[in-house]
Amino acid sequence: MKLRLLAVGTRMPGWVEEGVETYRKRMPRGFSLDIEEIAPGQRGKGASVAKARDQEAKRLRERLKGDEHIVALEVEGQPWTTRKLAQKADDWRMQGNDVVLLVGGPDGLAPELSAAAHSRWSLSPLTLPHPLVRVMLAEQLYRAWTLLVGHPYHR
Repeated sequence: MKLRLLAVGTRMPGWVEEGVETYRKRMPRGFSLDIEEIAPGQRGKGASVAKARDQEAKRLRERLKGDEHIVALEVEGQPWTTRKLAQKADDWRMQGNDVVLLVGGPDGLAPELSAAAHSRWSLSPLTLPHPLVRVMLAEQLYRAWTLLVGHPYHR
């Protein structure tokens, strides 16, 4: 099973790349994580937030494949414990589909993307900076994998 993170935002700081890569390197080939950056919609003085979010949604939709299990990361999503994430990952693996995780821009995901998702997951009720989300997500996916295989990292 492959995991893809489609995340709105480009040019992450070095600490983000280093943090994500730390966990990506530890993951086995059958549970790998790829990250694809999506250019944010045009924002600025007088720019429409809705238009920017629509631009991001279009770019995200263009990267979706038809057979993936879609997980939208949203503040309003369901909170999952690490054990619940491991259970979900095991279910995804048994279904045989790859998984795509969607992270929207500063104004979140467009409603149609949220509605099209198979799952809506909240990492926290807090609003988290997008760079930090990437590192947290990579670590939690690695931790879930260690739970599934009985690796001592989770202890």
